[in-house]
Amino acid sequence: MRMRNLFIRAQADSDVQRAIVFYAEQAGSDLALRFVEGLRRTYSAIAATPDTGSPRWAHDLGISGLRSMRLRGFPWLVFYIALNDRVEILRVLDARSNIPAWMGETPDA
Repeated sequence: MRMRNLFIRAQADSDVQRAIVFYAEQAGSDLALRFVEGLRRTYSAIAATPDTGSPRWAHDLGISGLRSMRLRGFPWLVFYIALNDRVEILRVLDARSNIPAWMGETPDA
């Protein structure tokens, strides 16, 4: 199994930083660290098997090739597109938020 390189777009990195601050402020550093560890595991799973993510949002948003994978233990989704040489992480969003509005901020890949 070939691990693909991940390219984290600036908006995804900003999403992650916002989530870490939220968890640290609302529930403490332990939960923020668990979020980071869950994100690391999710990123590894995406790099190893990008085709396993759900294509649901690709259809809903009209973004060809878009997939998402949930962070285990958290209500967050990682949105990405698998390319031949890499996987681009577009956004990391709370699944309870207005996904279409947030994804509208992402230019088509």
